[in-house]
Amino acid sequence: MQLDLTQIRDAETPVARQFEPGVIVAADDAFKVRGPVELVMTVQKDDDLYQLVGRVRGEMELACARCLEPFSLPVDAPFDLRYLPQHLNMTGGGGEGEGDEDDATGEEVGGDDLTTAFYRDDQIDLLQLVREQLYLVLPMKPLHREDCKGLCPSCGANLNETTCECRNEWEDPRLAPLRKLKT
Repeated sequence: MQLDLTQIRDAETPVARQFEPGVIVAADDAFKVRGPVELVMTVQKDDDLYQLVGRVRGEMELACARCLEPFSLPVDAPFDLRYLPQHLNMTGGGGEGEGDEDDATGEEVGGDDLTTAFYRDDQIDLLQLVREQLYLVLPMKPLHREDCKGLCPSCGANLNETTCECRNEWEDPRLAPLRKLKT
């Protein structure tokens, strides 16, 4: 879904869109989306510069990193992004959102570089913006609760639901000769 910048005539224009889960998520994504995702923002126009300030709201389904149980994560992600025309992209890179690759040229990536993207043909891809915001809210280690015990490494039992009789002590085989001396 594209935002047609030729239709933005005022200095500030409110924009609201709703995306269905099937449109947002690809097969190889680390998450699923439960229900529609709402994009609410204000587009601020200053000549060729567009500032998009708003929120992405929805609900994601993730797998717990310890026990693999699915759980729900509510999303309310604010964003403040600046879009410039593609011809101003000094990195020589490709399309939208690809101005953040300064590390390939050896330059340091600054704070403004992380909030600046580029548009082409007077269009901003709102679907890409929503997907990016969803990826930014993903936790490094998604847990359905802090005290999750995870899975038994031997038998695979979910230790939150049951206990197992597995012996999970590892013995270093290099110390076996010393163990014989002890006995």
